[in-house]
Amino acid sequence: MKHPIALILSSLAFVAGAAVSAAAPVAENWENHCAKCHGADGKGQTKAGKKLQVKDYTDAKVQAEMKDADIIKFTTDGAFDKAGKEKMKAYKDELSADEIKAFVAYIRKFKA
Repeated sequence: MKHPIALILSSLAFVAGAAVSAAAPVAENWENHCAKCHGADGKGQTKAGKKLQVKDYTDAKVQAEMKDADIIKFTTDGAFDKAGKEKMKAYKDELSADEIKAFVAYIRKFKA
């Protein structure tokens, strides 16, 4: 084979492209991972959301109190109550860093 490096680079480019294309759109990730508690509309008025007392993301005051870094941290590492009990599971093993960061803009769009 005359160009083994070119073949290797082509293969790596293909694999990298496949990994990028595997990322799900933020709306799909919201539906699959968040809507059960936070609701499709971000209001948190689902059975699970009410039980966990999740915040209403359509409330401007709630939005103003939330920092982008906190949204990323809670989505990445999970959320816990004051007693240390898990309120929301961590998604760092299921979603890429870019997919998690995409939630920031998605959640911001709920603001009324």
